[in-house]
Amino acid sequence: MNVSKIREDFPILQANKKLIYFDNACTTLKPKQVIDALNEYYVKYPACAVRSLHKLGRAATEAYERSRVRIAKFLNAKPDEIIFTKNATEGLNLVARTLKLNKGDAVLATDKEHNSSLLPWLLAVKERGIKRIVVPSKPDNSFDMTAFEKAIGTYKPKLVTAIHASNLDGYTIPAREVIKRAHDAGALVVLDGAQSVPHQSIDVRKLDVDFLAFSGHKMLGPTGIGVLYVKRSVMDKLEPFMLGGETVTNSTYTSYDLEKPPARFEAGIQDYSGAMGLAAAAEYLEKIGLENIAKHETELNTRLTKGMQDIHGFDLVGPVKPELRNGIMSFNIAGVDPHTIALMLDELSGIAIRSGQHCVHSWFNAHNIKGTARASLYLYNTQEEVDTFIETMKKIVKAVK
Repeated sequence: MNVSKIREDFPILQANKKLIYFDNACTTLKPKQVIDALNEYYVKYPACAVRSLHKLGRAATEAYERSRVRIAKFLNAKPDEIIFTKNATEGLNLVARTLKLNKGDAVLATDKEHNSSLLPWLLAVKERGIKRIVVPSKPDNSFDMTAFEKAIGTYKPKLVTAIHASNLDGYTIPAREVIKRAHDAGALVVLDGAQSVPHQSIDVRKLDVDFLAFSGHKMLGPTGIGVLYVKRSVMDKLEPFMLGGETVTNSTYTSYDLEKPPARFEAGIQDYSGAMGLAAAAEYLEKIGLENIAKHETELNTRLTKGMQDIHGFDLVGPVKPELRNGIMSFNIAGVDPHTIALMLDELSGIAIRSGQHCVHSWFNAHNIKGTARASLYLYNTQEEVDTFIETMKKIVKAVK
């Protein structure tokens, strides 16, 4: 990877040479190729896709559906298995709100679920009487297959919902094995791929996953666009939870006929430019290579973790090995509030990180931890930036101790 050349594609990094952006698990920066794709819609064919037959409408429709084909190729899926959503949150809510589950049916989940994957199921517990079972992680926060198998045998779940790669500590669960064992027990599987799809090559056919949700803004794409992949064979198990224009083929005062998927799940005018921007982001990532990106992140995280281990009071959350944490390092410094760390990094060296509970309040509350500082790396970050981070952290610790 030529990181220097990659950085030239990001206007914010050219405009602000001092910015060190280590908040990629929250949202990523956008390359000019994505920005150009967004602008192309508004400049060349700013019209209604799907429904309008004039030239502009046809051009918008063709570009929108090309984007669906592009995203399908990115995942090794079929185009009609791709539902465009606002983000991963909407996709996960769609599954939780409309999958046909009955009172008493069990749903297994990991103990590190993001609120987007936790709260919809808590609502289902309250409203529909399903049972939600939490499978605890090992002490180092890695996946506990023994506990998972025991829970499957005990509760016989209809569904397993799991965060594929954790935004808390970067750990990726052994998804293929989890999915196989769930399927062997008759359960469907939904993966929250918000932190995995941007950082590793995902093949939904090899995974054999039933549902996969992710957001565009975490993979160099625009905000307000995401995807829910639904395996064709289980598509009919979902009902639309929002209806309107383009979701039906016909309606009367008393009835309606639903469109075929995925149209039945995409009500009203869609974020056409967002879909085009997301397709451009997928193409950008593929050109660089997801394997190359993952290797680069691990190299940076290894350097970062090694340097931080020399700092007094450093406490890492998650597995010790950097290769098990993608590009994320979530940590605390004994006696120092994580928000103080984030503010001082920004003020002293222009380093942007995230601090707090990272929308995983449940895990933090269960472990009686107030929060962490989280540095998250991506393809445009450099070794020099990592070194600056380490030196700045040494200054912070010296100043506050």
